[in-house]
Parts: sequence; C-alpha cells; structure tokens
Amino acid sequence: MKVLIIEDEQISAHILQDIFTDKYPYIEVLGSLHSVKSALAWFKENDQPDLIFMDIQLSDGLSFEVIRKLNLTTPIIFTTAFDQYALKAFKVNSLDYLLKPIDAGELNVAIEKYKLLHGKKMEYSATVIEELIKSLSKPNYRERFMVKNGQNLGYVQSGDILFAFAEEGLVFLITSDGKKHNIDHKIEELQGMLDPNDFFRVNRKFIVHIASIQKIHTWFNSRLKLELIKGDEHEVIVSRERVADFKNWLGQ
Repeated sequence: MKVLIIEDEQISAHILQDIFTDKYPYIEVLGSLHSVKSALAWFKENDQPDLIFMDIQLSDGLSFEVIRKLNLTTPIIFTTAFDQYALKAFKVNSLDYLLKPIDAGELNVAIEKYKLLHGKKMEYSATVIEELIKSLSKPNYRERFMVKNGQNLGYVQSGDILFAFAEEGLVFLITSDGKKHNIDHKIEELQGMLDPNDFFRVNRKFIVHIASIQKIHTWFNSRLKLELIKGDEHEVIVSRERVADFKNWLGQ
C-alpha cells in the first residue's frame, strides 16, 4: 500500500510514520508534505497514491484546495485538531478522520476501513468543496496545540496559554498551571494561529495573552515593560515600534 502524508505539524507526521514502521510493514510512505504548494508540486511529478493522510489546515491554506485543483480520487483520511473541521470534512465523502493527537487504535480502525474499499476510487463533490473553502477561509484559530514534554506528547487548550516565547531556536508555551511546553511551530506561525483579540506579539520573541498581564510599566526608549502571571523568570518588553498597536489592543 502506497501512502502519502500531507501534514504541516512535524510531530504528527513523525507519529504516523513511526506507527506505519512498527505495525504496518506493508505500507510504503511516498512522502511527507507540509503545504498546499508542496502537495500540488508533488502530484505534478507523481501518480496518485493508494491512500492519503491529510491535515485540513496546512501551513499555507486549506487542504481542500489540493482536492479541488487536482480532482483527486484517492481515498483520504483527514487528520485535524479541530472537531468542527472533522465534521465538515465528512461532507466531502472522506474515508475517515483522526483527531490529534493521533491514537494508534483509531488509526488501525481507519486503515481497516480502507481495506474494505478494495481499491475503490472516491468522488469528491466540487460544490461541497467550494462551500468548505469559502466557509473555512475565514480566520479559524487553534483551539488546542500538540506539545512535547521530553518523550511524552500531549496537548494544551489555547485558552490555557498565558504566553509563548522563542528561545534558542525553540518555541515554548507557558500555561495557567505554570508548566512549560515545547511546541512544534515557529513564533511567526504561532502568531497566526492565535486569536488576535486575546493574544498580542509584543516583540520578536514573546506573544502574551491579555489575561496574563498583571502590570505595565513605562520603560527606556519609549518602551513598556510587562509583569506577567507565571512570568517572573522573563523580562518582557514591548518593543518601541509595537507600543502604539499594543495600547490600541488593550483598549479595543
């Protein structure tokens, strides 16, 4: 069985590949792609695989764009962190869907469901895909994030994030319980995934939740210094070029 993974979270892609290696030696992973652009380029050079594991929200858009532009007939198992996405994806007659973090048992059920198709091609409604693209192209912010703590995987709810920061090439979340979580996204990517009504990027390294701010002090060179809940170890300065926008954000 030849499988293609289209998934913008490296952790999720690695989980799938590891499960395939351990439990499904007959599965050949043809590639692991992370964006609409890379998927379109891949299909120009390759035939359609037997099965696709596809995230709905990719780094540069919705995966439904790939289905629409390529007229795919390959069975698809959607992977998503969004329950509402999963339900809407079913309307496109997908084979199945898996909610992140991916569970090996649920993955096995989806693969067994694929086997029952016996090579049957799928027909995806162009009308439904257009409706999905229109409805989901509106900003949809992450409700939860997969995180890695040592050798363990888990997730945190967006509403539990106090602030995020970049450090030595990694990005971490600090949650309301004071715990520190490593996340597989750059700070720029994370900024676009969080609701701007609640979160603000105060400088190159820090994104803060409105509820995390305890005190605001005037600082050198027309900057501001923030005291954050669970943030005693960090000096969080609002950069001078962001001060005006920060003040507007506070008062919106």
